[in-house]
Amino acid sequence: MLFDILLTVSNVVETKPVNEQHGYWKHSIFTIIDSSHISTFIIALILIIYGSLRALDQDKLKDSVSSYNKFLFESSTNEQVSHSHVIETMHAIALPLGASLSLMIMFFFFDSLQTVFIICTAILSTMGFAYLLKPCCQMILRPCSDNTKISFGIFGRYTLSEILAFILSISLVFVWIITGHWLFMDVIAIGLCISFIALVRLPNLKVSALLLFGLVIYDVFWVYFSHYIFTTNVMVRVATKEAENPLTTIAKRLNFNDYHAPRLSLPGKIVFPSMQQQGRFSLLGLGDIIMPGLVLCFVLRFESRKRANSLHNNDPLSFINRLTYFQCCLIGYCAGLLAATISSEVFKCAQPALLFLVPFTLIPLLLIAHLKGDLSSMWSDPFDENNEISSSSCKLLNV
Repeated sequence: MLFDILLTVSNVVETKPVNEQHGYWKHSIFTIIDSSHISTFIIALILIIYGSLRALDQDKLKDSVSSYNKFLFESSTNEQVSHSHVIETMHAIALPLGASLSLMIMFFFFDSLQTVFIICTAILSTMGFAYLLKPCCQMILRPCSDNTKISFGIFGRYTLSEILAFILSISLVFVWIITGHWLFMDVIAIGLCISFIALVRLPNLKVSALLLFGLVIYDVFWVYFSHYIFTTNVMVRVATKEAENPLTTIAKRLNFNDYHAPRLSLPGKIVFPSMQQQGRFSLLGLGDIIMPGLVLCFVLRFESRKRANSLHNNDPLSFINRLTYFQCCLIGYCAGLLAATISSEVFKCAQPALLFLVPFTLIPLLLIAHLKGDLSSMWSDPFDENNEISSSSCKLLNV
């Protein structure tokens, strides 16, 4: 699994004597509000919000296409809608186990399989960033393209905007391989995050809770307890490993021994350097953005379906009913990310971010859903076509 979960790792660990306790706390406060942490916070929130909105737009387009297909042939319109992938109960159970197996493979066989990892990462990154660029390319080519699909034989049919997005995505991945710069790695990781949040679906709150709690156990074990078995922190070791650049390998085979391309760090994380302290980087694993992001995407889709099926109610609403589930989860995510950052600065080591993010995101959501009367519907099958959500079935807390 390329998206190994990692929070903030500082390459500088400092200890202060007792008589400098005041200076120590002052230093800790400044490190928490470091530019690298702030950049990570902002980017994580933007990715979750934008990815959720892309998923909501995709669902609305799918609904409109389904209605349109009642009068036209399905094949004429359905190709325009991206297919989403739903995580079922068995997937939620198997994902932490599969992630652990992938982590072990990368830990023991990274050196021998690093070229395979780079190739798989390059393919996945190209697809993810092409999905991110597609709306921009559609906007640019709208005056000169009628959105017709061009056939490429066995490779499928694609519009001109999809082809342009694919070419730009390949170019970006190639620039990343040539330079190995952290900025290009971050851009690729951003495309992966948005595509995963927008294209993967959680069907209900039960599967969401099962998946997140399983990943918390996975995260805690590999960050806190793996060094007791493997004498090193497996999660940190894998997340910070650098692979040999495939261009260097090609140059050696062609006897260009003087050429050495930079080693590559796999884009399974968002990395930001500190402007205050040279050599310090803030790292946030993609799993810490994608997994809570899938929950926020789920509640945004739930609220959209609820508004579409509800009767308008003109009664004054309490604060609980004015607070949306998306706002509640977003505030909880920010609080969990802040708690994880403080913990990493206090203990000066990597922290399992999901240990903080999951409770801060799920517990307020469960509480608000219970108070609003939506918990049972959200828990089982909130998107059932026959299960319309009406305002009469919800508790209105007019306090």
